[in-house]
Amino acid sequence: MSTPSALLLSGSLGMGHDVMADACAVSLRRRGWATDTVDSMRMMGNRRGGLGEKVFRGMLAVPGLYDAFHFGPLRSGGRLARFIDAASCRYLVPALDARLRDRPVQLLVSVFATGAAAASRIKDRHPDVVNAVFCTDTCPHRLWVHPNTDLYLVTSDPAARYIRRFEPGAEIAVVPAPVRPQFYRAPPQAEARDALGVPRNAKCVLLISGAWGIGPLAEAADLIARAGVHVLVVAGRNAGLEARLRSMAAGTERIVPFGFTDEIPALMSAADLVITSSGDTCAEARVIGRDLLLLDVVPGHGRDNLHQELVRGAAAVTSAQPEAIRRCVLACLERIEPPPTRIAVEPEAWEEAFGATLDRVGLGGRASAP
Repeated sequence: MSTPSALLLSGSLGMGHDVMADACAVSLRRRGWATDTVDSMRMMGNRRGGLGEKVFRGMLAVPGLYDAFHFGPLRSGGRLARFIDAASCRYLVPALDARLRDRPVQLLVSVFATGAAAASRIKDRHPDVVNAVFCTDTCPHRLWVHPNTDLYLVTSDPAARYIRRFEPGAEIAVVPAPVRPQFYRAPPQAEARDALGVPRNAKCVLLISGAWGIGPLAEAADLIARAGVHVLVVAGRNAGLEARLRSMAAGTERIVPFGFTDEIPALMSAADLVITSSGDTCAEARVIGRDLLLLDVVPGHGRDNLHQELVRGAAAVTSAQPEAIRRCVLACLERIEPPPTRIAVEPEAWEEAFGATLDRVGLGGRASAP
């Protein structure tokens, strides 16, 4: 039997979509699949893909603008949202069609709404391809839902209900959020702290807000450190923020700065509390057994996801002002218990659920797990 292959459609707005694509790819490869991941935005051409990111960043920079767009035309599928969808597909559909003709696959998984739209439009040209959409948002907006989709994967019951708002007969699987393997191999807290130079008996937090470093991270880190707490703070790809943090760290041992790093599992393990925006970092922190303090800094879908994290428990929320963050951090550190174990969640739940979804679309028997 030939090796089955899958193509994952991601999108370069932050790192969240790539993280989900990577987690799915790892699970597929464990089952003997060959995988490839492409950036839906870059497939439209560098200029158009870059423009999309600039527009998104611009909306985030204007208070209330992305909330208005998300909770208005995007959620309901209004005229503006449909226009953006059609304009993106005008360039993405030909590129995706050519990619599938050149290198056919058995499974297409979209973890980005624009990819889902394009996959829907080319399904008739590639009828043997199973077309799946994986959305980790609590309330998927209208542009996630399209005809010709064989299966939707979501991570909560509310998300399934939102899918059926637009497609009442949709095939949906509710699965645990996938987490990359390295988070299941995080070191014990004492070992992580020794490597970072953080005293074992100190109060320590991890401050991280996506690949873009959204929010007042530098100001918050300064106030938290002045309160006697060690702060591991990650700037992501925000070079300006990283430079500022490194300058601050020169004057205090309580601020330990990082840019874009693959050390997040160890940083989470070293911390007593993870302070983060409402993205995929939350599921990673839960694997390692850390409580969350959620920064209300991502509008639109970020606010939906923040609410769902609070419902899941072991989480608090803070406003985005530095002093508010400091006060909430100190209160959380007083309330939470020391982490009792190194790994609080095991990967079997995700692996079993993902395997069951492959069975549902007739692909479970094509490859066996090692």
